[in-house]
Amino acid sequence: MMKADNDPRMPYQSYHDWYASQDPAHLIAKSRDAETIFRKTGITFAVYGHADSSEKLIPFDIIPRIIAAREWRRLAQGIEQRVLALNA
Repeated sequence: MMKADNDPRMPYQSYHDWYASQDPAHLIAKSRDAETIFRKTGITFAVYGHADSSEKLIPFDIIPRIIAAREWRRLAQGIEQRVLALNA
């Protein structure tokens, strides 16, 4: 989200401004709410054969990954190329 100079990357500017204005306690509560919903709806996984076989939550972050259109086009081209190569 942030550049080396600690300024937000261009796609994150609006989100960063909104996020900075939020009460940290509210964001923590929302993150916990999301974890509760994930557990209740079964968005979990288990590592079978592992000593701790309890269900784990799918990794989740309340900060979204915002990808600029230009970056997305480049990613999409790379993914398409790899799919074609794998299916050849």
